[in-house]
Amino acid sequence: MSDQTTTIAQIKDNIRSFVEERDWQQFHSPKNLSMAIAAEAAELMEHFLWDDADQSRKRFSDPQKAIEIRQEIADILIYTFEFADEAGIDLTEAIAQKLEKNAQNYPVNKSRGNCLKYTEL
Repeated sequence: MSDQTTTIAQIKDNIRSFVEERDWQQFHSPKNLSMAIAAEAAELMEHFLWDDADQSRKRFSDPQKAIEIRQEIADILIYTFEFADEAGIDLTEAIAQKLEKNAQNYPVNKSRGNCLKYTEL
């Protein structure tokens, strides 16, 4: 499997099968999944705690750290895909709509090269 060859539907199906085989869907309510996403995001952030921007980029040069970080991002995505599946959210549609909204909020001519919030542009 790779990003180039795998669809979101296939990923959702794989995760659904994994969860169903273990009878875990009883525990995976939107509330619990949202909390799991937050917990895993905190575990990802812990890898970069106190790093400046350059140090955070260099974390990936350590093969063991790169594996640990990859596992954390996978946990976040697994729970995110499962949340979307549970809630009936089409991720492709949601992302497209959010990018369209962000394009309106952050026009290139006002936002290029800065990190101001759209209310401050």
